[in-house]
Amino acid sequence: MAKIKGPKKTNRYPDEFKIKAIQLADHPDILAKDVAEDVLRKPGEDRPGKENSRIAIGQTRAGRYLRVIYVPDPEPDSVFVITAYELVGKPLKAYRRRGRRRQIR
Repeated sequence: MAKIKGPKKTNRYPDEFKIKAIQLADHPDILAKDVAEDVLRKPGEDRPGKENSRIAIGQTRAGRYLRVIYVPDPEPDSVFVITAYELVGKPLKAYRRRGRRRQIR
């Protein structure tokens, strides 16, 4: 068995991103539900997640890219949003790369 060298690498969000997320979360005019609905209306990607959840990735009307994790409700045209967060860095690059590959084919 191979021995693991050094500490495990973890990806961390920069402090500026965390501060901006907190400010947006406290903003009275912005509801997470409304932002998530933007993505769920026309997701660029919608794939299965763990334990009957779904993962949708798409762009909001404001131009931000979000990953929304949700569970479809038994009620028609209804979902329960578990979490939604902005894509930045490598995950955003990977999403755009996958989008370009889909357009070429």
